Amino acid sequence: MMIVGLTGGIGSGKSTVAKMFLDLGVPVYDSDQEAKKLMSTSKEVKTAIIQLLGDGAYNEEGLDRSFIAEKVFKDSDLLEKLNGIVHPAVREHFLEWAKRQESPYVIQETALIFENQAQDKYDCTILITAPENIRIQRVVRRDGTSEQAIKDRIHNQLEDGQKKKLAHHVIENLDLDKTKEKVKELHLKLLAIAPKF
Repeated sequence: MMIVGLTGGIGSGKSTVAKMFLDLGVPVYDSDQEAKKLMSTSKEVKTAIIQLLGDGAYNEEGLDRSFIAEKVFKDSDLLEKLNGIVHPAVREHFLEWAKRQESPYVIQETALIFENQAQDKYDCTILITAPENIRIQRVVRRDGTSEQAIKDRIHNQLEDGQKKKLAHHVIENLDLDKTKEKVKELHLKLLAIAPKF
């Protein structure tokens, strides 16, 4: 089975593209959602997070995301350590999930493939791009976040120009109908090469 990594910066529309692949019958693993679940349900992950960040990382409702964000986004060392707990757990969970799928290829939707130098873990990578001003507009509309906060997040990620050199396939996501066409074309290409894996 071929393992495909789908990535793109904030506001690029990678979740929209993931849904298009899902509609074509391709199993898609949403790393963000699964990471949140594992941070709440895995005893090992919870214990490691509490050891790293303290008891405040969890409250009566479970994971205290604002407490965690407050701590790690100002401290890159802590963020790296948190990622060192969560990313391997997600990777293990994804590989277990992939074994259970009956499909020529599966997709792992994940934000930081190239930033984490994880491209070698995939047989193929797809990068979703869009101009920065459009990405900012999309996230402002979606989350009601300030433009500055989004720019800060964008500038914490690798530039699309660098990522394009590393990705196997690039889809610029401006017009949904055109994106859908590109996804269908790429799906056929991936089906053709999947048996080699």
